[in-house]
Order: sequence, then structure tokens, then C-alpha cells
Amino acid sequence: MEFKHISVMLEECIDALDIKEDGIYVDCTLGGAGHSLEILKRLSPKGRLIGIDQDVDALNAAKEKIKDYNNVTFVHDNFYNIEAILKKLNIEKVDGIFMDLGVSSYQLDNAERGFSYMRDAPLDMRMDRSKGITAFDVVNNYEEEQIAQVLRNYGEEKFSKRIANFIIDRRPINTTLELVNVIDAAIPAKFKRDGGHPAKRTFQGIRIEVNGELKILDKAIEDGIGRLNSGGRMGIITFQSLEDRIVKVKFKSLEDPCKCPKELPMCVCNKKPIVKLISRKPIRATEEELEINSRSRSAKLRVAQKI
Repeated sequence: MEFKHISVMLEECIDALDIKEDGIYVDCTLGGAGHSLEILKRLSPKGRLIGIDQDVDALNAAKEKIKDYNNVTFVHDNFYNIEAILKKLNIEKVDGIFMDLGVSSYQLDNAERGFSYMRDAPLDMRMDRSKGITAFDVVNNYEEEQIAQVLRNYGEEKFSKRIANFIIDRRPINTTLELVNVIDAAIPAKFKRDGGHPAKRTFQGIRIEVNGELKILDKAIEDGIGRLNSGGRMGIITFQSLEDRIVKVKFKSLEDPCKCPKELPMCVCNKKPIVKLISRKPIRATEEELEINSRSRSAKLRVAQKI
């Protein structure tokens, strides 16, 4: 299947990174290489791009798309390991880091990956298919309360307990559409179109659990910021509120790391700001982009610059 993916807020991301032509940049979620290609266009032969992705299909597609560039290093890994990745490459500091979080259009459209609630496939949902638990493991092996917790905490599903109960009652569940049918039966009719497809939140919750998406983010941001040169920037696109909240809180803590009690008249912990925020509010897609790419509707771009 051809790797098709429309890069979200492409111009805004490139502008936010403030690219230096001889700089070193890291694309933590290489995907279809849309953002990486634009970064490479702005780099001189002395510049360098590190492209990271845990999805082998994405890496192979990216290698083909940007094959004309010789200043790219491809890394099959999770960006959670950015510190170890850069250390292994003998790179002390970089000038920019970019993350495009969530699932790609290719992963959703490729039925066999099991990400979509619109196509029948084995329950997988792993971004790195070489390791880790699958959606099948979560659905069929977790205890009822564990499933409910996943759906509640990661999917923000208000019917998490009821859906978990139905899942337990109807196991084994082998495919995505079997799971959709269970969810459909669990949610009361009058709520089924409240907020989109009734399976949307459950699939999001299971996918996040399978890939540990939220667990890795805080450390990855901190490690990445630690590897930025002074003036270097980190840009992160999120597509749901849980991710965005983590990014927002982490950037704010790095901007104002003081831990002194508020009642003290002055700071005595001597912790200095590590970053400054480029924009107080997240950058959103333009109306023009929304018309051609519906996925950009929920996207938020936050940018921090190393002091």
C-alpha cells in the first residue's frame, strides 16, 4: 500500500523551527517525511537531518521520498530514546526537534494494521510491529477494571465501565469490527453519535495503551530540550487533549521551573528558565487547510525555544 499522508500545518511548523541552513534537526516522527522534506530543502549540504520512526513501513517510505538527499540519518526506534539515539550518533547538540504525534493517515487507511474502526482487521494497533503487546492482548487478557481504566484515562470514554463489561462478557474478540459491534451494543442509542463514531474513544484509548504514547512524552520532551543548542526550538503537534495537556504543562514547567512556595517574596531555589514559549496559545490550522485536510481540525502546534 502506498504511504499517503498529508502533512499538517506544514508551513507553520517549518516557520516555527526557524531553520539554520547548517544546523542539525531531528524529526522524531518521520512518517511520510512531509515535514522532513521541507526541512531538507532549507538545509545546506553541511546541515543534517535525523529521521526517527518506530514504524518500519514509514521509514521505508521516507527513504524513498527523500532518497535524493545525502545528509539524512534514518533511525528505527521510538523517540522516547532520543537521548540514547543522539549519543550513539555522537551528536552533542541539535538546532531543532519536531514531533507529529498520534496515528498517521497511512496507519489508519492500512486495514491490516488494526487502527481503524471503519475497516475489519486483526486487533493489532502497534506502531512498531516487531514488539510489544497488541490490541488483542488488551481486549482479551486485561481484567475488566484494567480495560475500563484504559478507556477512561486514555479514551476519555464516559461509558468505559459499561464497555469493559460488555467486552469481558463477549470475549474472545478477534477483529476490529467485532470490537466495534461490542462497543455499539454497550453504548445507549441516544449517545451513539455524541462526539462522532461510538468506537472512536475506545479505539483511541486502546491504541494509546498499546503504544505507551502518553507515558513516553514527558521524558522525551525533557531529554530533547536538554539536547538543544541555545536558540534551538522544539515544535510538537498534538491531535487530542491528553497529549496537548502534557506538552502544555511540560513546556510551562521548563519555562518556569521555580519550586519556591508562592508566599515567599522572591525565588530562593535559583532554578532558571530553560525555555521560552514562542506562542502562548497553540498554533492552529488555517481555514484554507481545514477545507482540504479534515485531520488538521484537532491539531495544535506548541513551540518552545531553548534559552
